[in-house]
This record gives sequence, C-alpha cells and structure tokens, in this order.
Amino acid sequence: MKSVVISGSGLYTPPHSISNDELVESFNRYVDNYNDHHQSAIAAGDFPSLEHSSSDFIHKASGIKNRFVVEKSGILDPDFMAPRLPERTNDQPSLLCEMAVSAAQQALTKAAKSADEIDLVIVACSNMQRAYPAIAIEVQAALGCQGYGYDMNVACSSATFGISAASDAIRSGSARCALVVNPEVCSGHLDFRDRDCHFIFGDVATAVVVEAEETCNSDGAFEILGTRLATEFSNNIRNNFGFLNRTHPQSRDARDKLFVQQGRKVFKELLPLVTQTISSHLNELQLSPSDFKRFWLHQANLTMNIFAAKKLLGREPSTTEVPIVLDQYANTSSAGSVIAFHLHQQDFQQGELGLLSSFGAGYSIGSVALKKK
Repeated sequence: MKSVVISGSGLYTPPHSISNDELVESFNRYVDNYNDHHQSAIAAGDFPSLEHSSSDFIHKASGIKNRFVVEKSGILDPDFMAPRLPERTNDQPSLLCEMAVSAAQQALTKAAKSADEIDLVIVACSNMQRAYPAIAIEVQAALGCQGYGYDMNVACSSATFGISAASDAIRSGSARCALVVNPEVCSGHLDFRDRDCHFIFGDVATAVVVEAEETCNSDGAFEILGTRLATEFSNNIRNNFGFLNRTHPQSRDARDKLFVQQGRKVFKELLPLVTQTISSHLNELQLSPSDFKRFWLHQANLTMNIFAAKKLLGREPSTTEVPIVLDQYANTSSAGSVIAFHLHQQDFQQGELGLLSSFGAGYSIGSVALKKK
C-alpha cells in the first residue's frame, strides 16, 4: 500500500474580528428595538419578549471569546445583522475562491510544492456560495493547478472527508498530489438575531497538501496511517436554504433557511457516535488513545471537546493533548480541526502520533490518524 502524507498546511484568517462584548452590544440593541417596536403585541401576549445576551453567557455556553469575519459592520448593525457582501461579477474571483487561494498558497509553500504539481483540488466545506461551476475548479484555475477538481459538502466533517478522499486518490493512482481546501463563510448562514446561536460561528479558510511519501520534499510531513468515516442521518443540525426555496415564496425567508440546531440532542446523540467511531478506528490500527500525543478535534464547543477527549482517554485531558482554538476563532465548521492541527503541530518529533477528527451535521464523523515523519 502506497504511503501517503500531509506535507503542508495553510490558514487564512479574515481581517476583522468581533469580541463577545461587541457582539452582545449589537444584539442587545436589536432586542431593545424589537421589544419597543412590538410593545403592545408583547403586552397582549401575541409576541414573545426577547431577552438580552451577555458575554458571560456566551463564554459559559461555548468557550468562545472572539471570532473572525470577512465583513464586520453589517453584522454589528442592529438593523441589518448580516455581513454586507456586495455580489461580485462573474469575471471576479468568488469570495470562497479568494479565501481558498490564500490558505492554499501557504500550504504549498510549507509542502515545498508549486501549484502546477497539484493534479487534484478538493474544496470541502459546509457553506458553498453557489451551486456551479465548482469552487474547486475556480481555485484550480486561479492557482494554475493541473488535473481535476470538485466540491464536496459533509458539513463540519468536510475537511476530514476531503483528506480521506485525497488519500484514496493518491493510493489508487488517480492523482499524484492533492490540495484540500476548506473556505468557510459561516457568518453568511448564521442568524445573528437568535440569542441561542448568534455567537457560534466565525469565518476562515484552511488547506492541506496530500501526496505520496515518495514525492514529499517537506521536513514537516505527517503520514496518514488510516482514515475512518461514518454518517448517520439526523435533522438536529440543519440548514434548508437552496434553489428550490424560490418555488415556495411563502417560506422562502423562514428561520430554517439559516443554521438551526437542537443543541442538547446533538450533544447527547452525536458524541457517543464520535467516540465509538474513533475508538473503532484506533482498534483497527492496533493503537489506543494513550498512544497519541495530540487530538486535533472539531472546534464547535469547549464542553464537547473535553467530553469526547475524556471519554477516549479515560481521564481529564490536558490543554496540550487537546488544543483549543475556538476561543479565538469560534466554530469555523469544517476548518476548525485543521486550524488546531496547523497551529499546534510544530513540537512533534519523528514517530509521534496525532489524531485529526471532525464531526457535525449529518450526523457525520471523520477520523484521520497521523504519524510525524
């Protein structure tokens, strides 16, 4: 079996950040305006009164302190509360392409690869800004890559599913060197008027280069020992936005056309699937969680990460074993675990093991076992 490695990673961080205090101040102004405007209806019991949010509530519920976004002013405008992103012409690079190229260029540099050595581009993310042409083919053209490209969406697990697909393509010989990119504009699918979720997401893009070990020129490569993917259908995390919305105008702008979730059900149902999938994967590789120096986990919620790691290890994990980046980046969907990998792998020595795992809507779980070369 051909040995495959991740030879480089990249990270694009948007130029704007929003702290919890800034987000709460804007949200609470919206709440006050709403309650004032609907005062009579609220008093009559026809409308519910909205509640303020707070920075303490957000941090306690999620562990998030900050998030990066591609556009800030619209989100903090209580009369708009969404990123203001003017539509670009077809002759301009799309926003996702622009973000993806920035992260990809870093990954290529770290992998000591030129763009024309790439013959597979996979854009794997939750939030595609259009149906077609594929963002991956646009990224391929913008970078000057060869071969072929395609988009894939497995929600928050898209990055690990993309790495698995790239690894399989290398092993089968259908590609020699692959680029997996995860551009996420999560702020575009978030309802900033919803107290239960207005704080959850941030924007970012990550990228990794996947290639055969025999072609690798990087001194920071990680061998992919194996991957494990699993899915189980659930409606508990959902976004019903799509081109068919226009066929039923009455519900076209309903709340379910943005991100919605039933958080308690997700926690209760998804985490057992995550730990079972990872444990089964490691058993298959004849490894145990204690063999691993680090777990780069999906960055959705601090409590979820600690719970999953504690269940796997049978003890409380250290911050070194389970690095957290969601405090500054928030939930960046598919990119979160790759951010953790990108920022927390420089101390690895040859032969040390790490596990990259993402999980989320679907339900979907991806597990990638890595060994430092």
